[in-house]
Amino acid sequence: MYVERHEVAVKTAAGGAGAGYTRVVSGRILAIRYVKDPAATAYADTVDFTITSEATGANIWTEENVDASKTVYPRAQVHSTAGVGLKYDVAGAQPVAEPPVVALDRVKVAVAAGGDLKTGTFHVLVG
Repeated sequence: MYVERHEVAVKTAAGGAGAGYTRVVSGRILAIRYVKDPAATAYADTVDFTITSEATGANIWTEENVDASKTVYPRAQVHSTAGVGLKYDVAGAQPVAEPPVVALDRVKVAVAAGGDLKTGTFHVLVG
């Protein structure tokens, strides 16, 4: 499988918010790595991320109060042709999930509550 890594550096404005984008990509979003800046310019420990497909707004990763570098492997629930979420088990506790897909779209990384003029880097793996 061919995998591309796209680096997105996001700097916040005075209000603590900022946004950055990958170039136009197509494929499955396999992983996203947030790298917290070790310097005084690191996001506040209250930083919130909303990572979506720019054109469709489809959610890829949303998390609040991230305080350290981390890697996530986002997944989206798979649905039947009737629009019903599929489950692995009869009790319905285990949803069937696959990596989110983007097609000729940019991945948007939006940051909130990051602090005044702070920076962080995101590595988006698309395959």
